[in-house]
Amino acid sequence: MKIKQYDVVVCGAGIAGVAAAVSAARQGAKTALIEKQCLLGGLATSGLIYIYLPLCDGYGNQMIHGISEEMLKRCVDYGPFDVPEQWGGPKGGNPGCIEAKNGRYACCFSPAGFSLVLDKMLAEAGVDLWLDTVMIEVEKNGNAVSAITVFNASGKVKIAGKCFVDATGGAHAVQLAGGKIHRTENRITPWVMEMAEDSSFFHFTGELHIQGALKSFVSDSLESSTGAPICADCSSGKAVTDFVRCAWQLMRGRYDAATKPQTKRKTYPVHLPAMPQLRKIGCIDALKILKYEDRDQRFEDSIGLVGDWRKPAPVWDTPYRTLVPRDVENILAAGRCIGTLEEAWEVYRVIPVAAMTGEAAGVAATLCAEQNVIPSKLDIKNLQKTLSVIRKNKQ
Repeated sequence: MKIKQYDVVVCGAGIAGVAAAVSAARQGAKTALIEKQCLLGGLATSGLIYIYLPLCDGYGNQMIHGISEEMLKRCVDYGPFDVPEQWGGPKGGNPGCIEAKNGRYACCFSPAGFSLVLDKMLAEAGVDLWLDTVMIEVEKNGNAVSAITVFNASGKVKIAGKCFVDATGGAHAVQLAGGKIHRTENRITPWVMEMAEDSSFFHFTGELHIQGALKSFVSDSLESSTGAPICADCSSGKAVTDFVRCAWQLMRGRYDAATKPQTKRKTYPVHLPAMPQLRKIGCIDALKILKYEDRDQRFEDSIGLVGDWRKPAPVWDTPYRTLVPRDVENILAAGRCIGTLEEAWEVYRVIPVAAMTGEAAGVAATLCAEQNVIPSKLDIKNLQKTLSVIRKNKQ
């Protein structure tokens, strides 16, 4: 079996994974990024999520800086939208979302365009990208992850590293390493790109829209009318398949209703999501699990502040310990699979926060590789200082 050696190995090329890989490579680490699809951005792009949620707290205070802000500024490069004027965008520009029009630091983006931007960032940083590559096994030395066996067109390849980052969205690398995973239910919220004359969830251009989980898709009578659950626990392969097919069934219901006898079809799908639209798949059993009662608390090992994307609300401090699994060593989590539960999971599962935690995980993994220490033993003060310098330079 072929063996490839890196300093930092990142699993999953969603927003968190790209942020982790770019951040590690910019710090000088020889970095690999493994992705099972051939499209970058994960749920943000393949899932047609379409909106870069706020970097601010809703009161005019920017909470998130660094690579997350860089991604927001660049996500509009290939698309019809703009960064909000009050946050540095062009005068009279169209940010595309109600949050930005209400003064928040947010904007919409073209999913395909953002994927191209992410590839450009990886290329600029010199990241070794492994597309169409599936993880099949995690190798450990004692309790420390030492290599990941993958499969692609070359066959089986072992990718060894000095430190690893799980940015899979569901903590799949940690799970393969034998780590404990927390799970929860997911609401069925199908988003689809469509052509429609009527007003849809997100206007793109002309009659092209992103249609979201509106009453036309999910109603109070959903369970009785379709036989499908409103929420699903996707802890098995079959459950994920059922989740996706339920979303398809709801979509068909919309387009069946839009077809009238002896008239031209006015509403039809253009592109379906290329991955399950699961917001909360699984998270690690971290050294610190954030919950709702942790809002407005300060932590000595903080790696970043987060505002609630849903409304002007309390500030969340992010402990480095939420990135560190309790029961597996030499691997960090980033994005939706860090240690958060309940309402904290809702706050932390979104694009800007995924980028922020990805940046922290990538820098931490680089420091661990350089110093030959495991993440739980990393000098947090050194990490905080490094992150501070990086984010200050990006402002």
